[in-house]
Amino acid sequence: MDAAAIRSCVAATLDADADVRRRAELQLKQAEQQPNFTDVLLDIIQSDPDANLQLPTVIYLKNRVNRAWQSQELYPVESVIPDDAKARFRDRLLPILAGSSNLVRHQLVPILQRILHFDFPERWPSFMDFTVQLLNTNDPRSVLAGLQCLLAICRAYRFKASDGDNRSHFDDIVEASFPRLLVICNELVNQESDEAGEMLHIALKAYKQATWLELSDFLRQGPVNLGWCTIFLQTVSKPIPASAMQEDPPERERHHWWKAKKWAYFNLNRLYIRYGSPSNIMDKSNESHNRFAKEFTAQVAPEILKHYLQEIEKWVQKTIWLSRPCLSYTIVFMDESIRPKEMWTHLKPHLSNLITHFIFPVLCLTEDDIEKFEEEPEEYLHRKLNFYEEVSAPDVSATNFLVSLTKTRRKQVFEILKFINEVVNQYEMAPEGEKNHIYKEGALRMIGTLAPVILGKKSPIADQVEYFLVRYVFPDFTNPQGFLRARACDTVEKFEQLNFKDQNNLLLIYRHILDCMADAKLPVRVTAALALQPLIRHDIIRTSMQQSIPTIMQQLLKLANEADIDALANVMEDFVEVFATELTPFAVALSEQLRDTYMRIIRELLENNEKRDDADNEFGDFLDDKSITALGVLQTIGTLILTLESTPDVLLHIEGVLMPVIQVTLENKLYDLYNEVFEIIDSCTFAAKQISPVMWQAFELIHATFKSGAELYLEDMLPALDNFVQYGAPQLAAKPEYVQALFSMVSDMFTDGKVGGVDRVCACKLAEAMMLSLRGHIDSCVHGFIAMAMGILSTQEVKIKSYRIHLMEMIINAIYYNPILSLQILESQGWTNKFFSLWFGSMDSFSRVHDKKLCIMAIIALLNIQADQVPASVSVGWPRLLQGITVLFSTLPQAMKNREEALKEDFHLDTSSYAYDEDDEEWQEDEANWNEEEVDEEEGGDAKDESTAYLEFLNEEAQKFGAADADLSEGELGEDSVMLETPLDKLDPYLTFRASFLKLQQEQPQFYASLTSHLSANEQSIITGVCQQAETTAILAQQAAAQGVAPALNGAT
Repeated sequence: MDAAAIRSCVAATLDADADVRRRAELQLKQAEQQPNFTDVLLDIIQSDPDANLQLPTVIYLKNRVNRAWQSQELYPVESVIPDDAKARFRDRLLPILAGSSNLVRHQLVPILQRILHFDFPERWPSFMDFTVQLLNTNDPRSVLAGLQCLLAICRAYRFKASDGDNRSHFDDIVEASFPRLLVICNELVNQESDEAGEMLHIALKAYKQATWLELSDFLRQGPVNLGWCTIFLQTVSKPIPASAMQEDPPERERHHWWKAKKWAYFNLNRLYIRYGSPSNIMDKSNESHNRFAKEFTAQVAPEILKHYLQEIEKWVQKTIWLSRPCLSYTIVFMDESIRPKEMWTHLKPHLSNLITHFIFPVLCLTEDDIEKFEEEPEEYLHRKLNFYEEVSAPDVSATNFLVSLTKTRRKQVFEILKFINEVVNQYEMAPEGEKNHIYKEGALRMIGTLAPVILGKKSPIADQVEYFLVRYVFPDFTNPQGFLRARACDTVEKFEQLNFKDQNNLLLIYRHILDCMADAKLPVRVTAALALQPLIRHDIIRTSMQQSIPTIMQQLLKLANEADIDALANVMEDFVEVFATELTPFAVALSEQLRDTYMRIIRELLENNEKRDDADNEFGDFLDDKSITALGVLQTIGTLILTLESTPDVLLHIEGVLMPVIQVTLENKLYDLYNEVFEIIDSCTFAAKQISPVMWQAFELIHATFKSGAELYLEDMLPALDNFVQYGAPQLAAKPEYVQALFSMVSDMFTDGKVGGVDRVCACKLAEAMMLSLRGHIDSCVHGFIAMAMGILSTQEVKIKSYRIHLMEMIINAIYYNPILSLQILESQGWTNKFFSLWFGSMDSFSRVHDKKLCIMAIIALLNIQADQVPASVSVGWPRLLQGITVLFSTLPQAMKNREEALKEDFHLDTSSYAYDEDDEEWQEDEANWNEEEVDEEEGGDAKDESTAYLEFLNEEAQKFGAADADLSEGELGEDSVMLETPLDKLDPYLTFRASFLKLQQEQPQFYASLTSHLSANEQSIITGVCQQAETTAILAQQAAAQGVAPALNGAT
């Protein structure tokens, strides 16, 4: 296809007729094979007379480069662009970039980024030379192209600039280009045009990317750093040109001048927080880093604060508008200035004004918030409940600032409380038509933020909270303003750790919250539901709820269908667990409603998925809301099932109700929800201790899911599959196709190249479950299991200990299943001697109770075979069987003790799930005085820095785990790694051994004598002890049977 034909195909992709477009795209796809294809596309972009053709051409080229610049697994059939075409492409790209229109240039930049990722510097050594040339021209379009090239290279090095060679190379790039970049910025910051704004925005973003992981020595130089900080401060203080103030606020923030301001704030903050604050320096031994931080804190940081305060003053006086990122970064910097003594002295004099005129207004609802409350209540709730997702939200930064301030400078709590009291008292006293509802809401939000500190240990003001709630918060439960009713519920939730002196006040709260759960406004209903959850810790509220819980659950389900708020699912899950007895009569109806809620969410999720355009939307847009809410509903269903173990008839009914949930999740490959769905199947089958026809349908779905590419989810499937094998053994014995399905899942894990050793451990566990539960029914599988394990053990050194143990146990299980068959298979492949040497040479590695019992039972099975059936290759070493069993029995009691300890730790109940960290919130004696001067704060050093303390804590923990790793090397198995019950748990190895040992003595006396003659005196003593223990156990069992009590099969001595 010649150039004209390619051009015609590109033009045809714009045709209104879908068939014409489709044919053109197919022809272009075929033309990609031509060596000059990318050259033709570049010609069209560079010089085609029809400007309308340039944009579709550059988009096609971008997609081609993304798929085919380098060979990728994601696009296995894509033909890679030839090297000579790539070379021509690189030579032409930057001149074309410099001469292109804005729309085309925005598509060329990702192409440039992609090529740099693969080719710089080795295959594109001239790139930086050309970039510097562009930066040094006097042509604005060329300079702009140079800036975009520099930003692209900084991005390319952003995450790989921390290793030696890359760091050194990148530092050279910075040193060569940033002096010119600074000169350009000095010119741009004084200009007014939109073009200057765009160029400054790109330049400041390049600085951001260049300093992301490390600040180079060149940029640490005093004059250089001062030059950059001056540019940033000039940008911060620059009056924004009128052209950038014309749109609505959300649009305005996207203007280049506001983006330039945003990155100026960001760079100043990052310089101070990451590099310029002595307490934040990670490597304390680095003299130059420490010196830079001290100089920055002494000379630059106070100037930054001064400029920020000037901007705040203008904002307070309403002479300027500031974007949300600018406000947020301002507060973040002030937050970071609380702890260091040097910065606290600069910040403290302004604190009262800042809280009153800046922090408080930022915390208050905006007009947009109130409009959303009324018109888009679900959007309002997502904004208020998921505020942590709003990284640039000023009110989130203000909340964090208050928390840092009151935790670190505890006496400031009193100043803030005085201000809050003034606001709520003014509201209380104001005539009805003159009350400032927004200020009241902001004041309650502020005090709710301080709740953990106010209720902290030894707090001098905790006993006044109940009075505050009764007087100032309770009236707002019935306030005409919906947002205040919602805030009243939220405030009570924030103070849920308060121990009320008057129980009637708790009952009053309960009644108010129930009323609010029936409120006309959705945000009030939701915040009321969330407030009720932590209050169930109070006996009086929990008792009051017992009668109403079915109604409350109905309201919660109705709410869950009105708003996809994942927190509501957490409330339902808690209530299902706490009020299990009261909800059992309603369990089926509840499961039906939960199913319907889940099916609706999934239907909407799938619809959103179909509408999604990969080019325009982030994958997470719908994933966050819908999937997380669906996850919460599944967890509630799982909790409900666990409460029904004693009612099998109800459980059987619920299995049928939930089948559509399982089906829709697995058939639509909703991977994020797999774990919870497999847990539901696990809970149903485990609680019932049998497999219903409905659950066999679930088994078929699991198998189909596994086979359709979900091999790596076998770990999540395993508990459910284990139940199918254990509790469905009779059906499996009669259904060879199900056994074959299970076998193929194990087999696939060993033949799939993508699957690693850790994942294959799950396959070993599934094979073990089959051999333990289906004894005598799966002879056809045993050869395959042995071949899979020995195929690895005989050909490679398995370094991961847990994997090696499980591979050996696959064969040990086969021996226990059928020793004669297993020996025949091992012999036929010449593996017998190799395996027994490996097994008995690793006996100390079988450390868990499960491992020891399995080995004992397998050795007993081997001792039971006739002497003439012992393979000649191992007959000489056969006496080692008894020696091995003495090692196992001698260490079994300690292993059982270890297991008991592990189980105790596992089931330790944490009763403080709603409690604050008391140490974190504890008030010191000198902090409890309202009027005492803060001499200690001024004369001492920095305030306690929690983030630094946390890093130190992590370092200590890492060292502890490092020491632990020395003991549990190579993936050592702990008792907690045996999570599933097995038929071995019901066997007493002492009784089994004694019976087999006596049988051997009676039936094969010569063989018995031969075996025991090799035992040492100590080993004979251990064997005698085992037999005595078995006799004792047998006598106790007889006595227990006579008394009608089931004996404990613990095997402990």
